[in-house]
Amino acid sequence: MKNEITFVVEEAVEGGFTAHALGEGIVTEADTLAELHEMIRDAVDCHFEPSEKPKIIHLHFVRDEVIAA
Repeated sequence: MKNEITFVVEEAVEGGFTAHALGEGIVTEADTLAELHEMIRDAVDCHFEPSEKPKIIHLHFVRDEVIAA
């Protein structure tokens, strides 16, 4: 059983957020952070059997920013 799972979260170009789990085939998206939390929990519930479900979900936010030199 894995105790933790990490999702990489990025802002989508068209708005909202996308998230994918490291080392697992889980991808989800949402318009708001609150909705994203709900969608990630639901995706984890669907992907794992109850006895195998991680207890902690980490969200790693990646933000690409460009500035003039």
